[in-house]
Amino acid sequence: MNRRQLVLLGAAGLVPRAFAVTPPRRIGVLPGPHADIMAVVQRVAADRGLALALAEREDGRGINADVAAGRLDAACFQDAVAFAAEHPARLANIASTVTLPVAIYSRRVASVRALRPGSTIAIPRERPTLARALVLLHNHGLVELRPGSGLVATLRDVTGNRFRFQLTPLPEADLATALTRVDAAVIARPCAARAGLLPARDSIGLEDARSPWAGVLAVRRADRDAGWVRTLVASYQSETVKRFVFEHYQDSVRRPW
Repeated sequence: MNRRQLVLLGAAGLVPRAFAVTPPRRIGVLPGPHADIMAVVQRVAADRGLALALAEREDGRGINADVAAGRLDAACFQDAVAFAAEHPARLANIASTVTLPVAIYSRRVASVRALRPGSTIAIPRERPTLARALVLLHNHGLVELRPGSGLVATLRDVTGNRFRFQLTPLPEADLATALTRVDAAVIARPCAARAGLLPARDSIGLEDARSPWAGVLAVRRADRDAGWVRTLVASYQSETVKRFVFEHYQDSVRRPW
């Protein structure tokens, strides 16, 4: 078929399907690791025939609503606990992305075992980061929590504290500066990053990659079995992305898959 024939077919609305152009799938992401990793996914997906366009936002406000309304095709910004709490009825969690780990930091001791009885540990005041911090302390054997309280734990759910640690809630934004006056602090990765702290390098206790707070990819429920969604997940959880996460973040961003 020569060029003149294709032009005529196109004018008649009869361009063969092989020549049709599929618009890129739009992915809502937060700046930082989510956007940086998704840029690698974008290249992997392109090699597999899936075009992606990244819609980067300073916060996640409205991303889920835009996916549900069809203004975006997928979301990559939220952890699984926050996603479930929001109850986006029209959306589905289709895969894990990465964990941005909460960690225990200290300028006074080199390990959690070196914390002395009665030490002061600053923790986030805000929920659900408070629950996440308490689960981390529980997993490192520093406190005990009431069974079943984990994802919504508060200080009232601390049932064991044999070392009499002083758990001091502070605003998340103040935790890094508090390290000069407390024995340890539990800090989420965004706040730690703003203070120049890297979880794998600077912490004395690190959240597991398979935390319930691992990040998620979300799409409309109606799309969850679509071919492009399978390609998106396979591209994200590819060897290329795995290598990028390991080399670029050196375990300060963790991979649960």
